[in-house]
Amino acid sequence: MAHIQEITSLLHNPSDADLALITKAHDFALHAHEGHVRNSGEPYFNHLFATAKNIAELGMNATTIAAGFLHDTIEDLHITGEQIEKEFGGEIRFLVEGVTKLGSIKYKGTSRYNESLRKLFVAMSQDIRVLIIKLCDRLHNMQTLQYVPQEKQLRIATETLEIYAPIAQRLGIKKLQRDLEDLSFTYVYPHEYKEVQKLLKLKKIEQEEHLDKFQRALKKELAKNNITQFRIDHRVKGLYSLYKKLKRYEMNIENIYDISALRIIVPDVSDCYKILGIIHSIWRPLPDRIKDYIASPKLSGYKSLHTTIFTGDGGIIEVQIRTEEMHKEAEYGIASHISYKDGFKKKTSNPNLLWVHKILPGRRHTTETKPLQTGDVPHWIQQLVEYQKEAGEEFLDDIKNDFFQERIFVFTPKGDVIDLPIGSSVIDFAYSIHSDIGNHISGAKVNGKFVAIYTVLQNGDRVEIETKKSAKPSLKWIQYCKTTMAKKHIRIAQEKN
Repeated sequence: MAHIQEITSLLHNPSDADLALITKAHDFALHAHEGHVRNSGEPYFNHLFATAKNIAELGMNATTIAAGFLHDTIEDLHITGEQIEKEFGGEIRFLVEGVTKLGSIKYKGTSRYNESLRKLFVAMSQDIRVLIIKLCDRLHNMQTLQYVPQEKQLRIATETLEIYAPIAQRLGIKKLQRDLEDLSFTYVYPHEYKEVQKLLKLKKIEQEEHLDKFQRALKKELAKNNITQFRIDHRVKGLYSLYKKLKRYEMNIENIYDISALRIIVPDVSDCYKILGIIHSIWRPLPDRIKDYIASPKLSGYKSLHTTIFTGDGGIIEVQIRTEEMHKEAEYGIASHISYKDGFKKKTSNPNLLWVHKILPGRRHTTETKPLQTGDVPHWIQQLVEYQKEAGEEFLDDIKNDFFQERIFVFTPKGDVIDLPIGSSVIDFAYSIHSDIGNHISGAKVNGKFVAIYTVLQNGDRVEIETKKSAKPSLKWIQYCKTTMAKKHIRIAQEKN
C-alpha cells in the first residue's frame, strides 16, 4: 500500500504543521472512504492518494495537497462543508467545495455539458488551485481509464484532450498538458497513435546516436571554455504533440527536427547566451531555427534559447538552453511559483503570472469568499467568465475556437498583454477589450502606424484603438473576425440599430 512518505518527501523543507495537516487529511480520507471501491476493484482511497501525489509533484503547498485528499468527500460521501471546515479550516473547505461544485463534466446533452464548463471557468476565476486539483484528479482518472466501461472511455478522453489539456497548456503546466494529451491520444485516435508510435520508434534510435555523440563533444567544448556549472538532459517530444506537428508536414517525420531535444540547464541568463555562442562557433545552425524566448517569452511565460544545429555526422539536433528557474517554470507553470513557506514568490521573472499573488496561498478563504477583482486573473480567464454568461448551445465549440486554439499576444498602449487566436484582426482586439470599444471603433494604430481595422495582427504587435460615439459596426466586419465573441457583439449591435 502506498505510504504517505511518498508525498511528504516531495515537499521542500516542510514544517511540522505542514506534515501534520497532510497526515490528518490522509487519515480522514482513508477512514471516510473505507469500503468504497473503484471500477478496477481497488480501494477508492488509491485515487485520492494519487491525486494528492500529483499535486505534490507540481510543487503545491500542504493546504492544496490536503484538499486533494479530501476533494471527493462532499460529493461522494455524507460529509458536509461545515464538517470539513471544523476539521481543516475555511480555506480547505473553500477548495474542496470549489472542486465539488464543478461536478463531473459529461457529454450528456449540450446544455448540461455547457453548464458544467461554465462552472469550471467561474471556479478558475475564483481560485486557480481549484482547477489544479481538478487537473490532477483528471490525470489519475486518465491513468486508470482502462477500467472504465468502454462506452465511456472515448467521451472522457475527448473532453480531456479538448478541454483539460488546453487549460493546462494555458496555465503553462507542460508536465500536466503532455501527460493528459498522450493518455487521451490512444483512446481518441487509436490508429494515429499506433502510426506515430511506429514512426517515433524508428527515428528515436537514429536520433539518440547523434545526441550521444554531440553531447560528448559539447561537454569537452564547455570545459575548454571553463564552463563547469551546468547539467544536460534530453526530452523526447510527446506523442500527441508530435502527431500535431506531423500533420503539418504530411506525416513526414524527416521534416521534424525537435523529436528529441538536448537541454542545457545553467545558473544564470548570461550563461545561456555564452553557451549559445560556443555552440554556434563550432556547429552550424539552421538560420530560421534560432529562437530567443528569453528576450521574447511565449504567452505561457515559457523562456529558453532554442537553436537547431547540424551535428556534422548527418544529424540535426535541437538544443534548448535555460536557467533552473526557467526549466522549473517550463514544466510546472503557475504551480512553480508556489513555495511551502512563503506562498507565491515575491519576485517572478514572468510578468504574465504576477496575478497569481492574489490567488494562491495568503488569501484568507471563507465560505463567503468573493470572486477576485478585475486585474487579479489573466485577461483570458476574465473573458471566459464574461463570455459564459451570454453563450448559448454552441458554447463548447465557441470556446474551443476562441480560447484553446494557437495564440498570439499583442499589447495595449499601456503594455498590458492581450492574447488572441492566431488570425485575429484589429476588430477582434477591440472587442476583446470591451464591447463598447469594438462597437465604436473608428480607427487603429499598430506599432505606431495607422492601419485598416481589418488588419490581421501578428505576435508582439502594439495596438491602439480610436473610437467615436457616432461610429457603428457593420455586418461586413464579421468576415474579418476570428473570434466568436466579436462576431456575436457585431450581430447584437446590428439588431439594436
